[in-house]
Amino acid sequence: MARSDLMFVVFVVVAAVVLFTVVVVAAGRGDVLDADDARVLPLRLPERALARSDVDQLRFPVTARGYRMDEVDRVLDRLGRELDERDARIADLEARAAQVTPLPRRRPGEARGGPS
Repeated sequence: MARSDLMFVVFVVVAAVVLFTVVVVAAGRGDVLDADDARVLPLRLPERALARSDVDQLRFPVTARGYRMDEVDRVLDRLGRELDERDARIADLEARAAQVTPLPRRRPGEARGGPS
């Protein structure tokens, strides 16, 4: 083998080792994430319907990996259910209001029993 061929092979091997090292470091060396911290207390929400102030004061506990996805999912599920219930209630009330016959308007100064 000529000297230039040997240098080319050494260069390719060194480049492959460097590339492999970069990929392993960037991928986290195959480590798996730790389990959620069991010491973090679950988020407590009031039993009553949530108000805007409850949502404004809501703070999710932060763990080593960020927010606990199960806590966020649980709160979003509840908010979604409550919004669905409120939307259904609003639709029901609007349907009832559409069926109500409005009272006739009186002119100012007109007696309650009608015109005299």
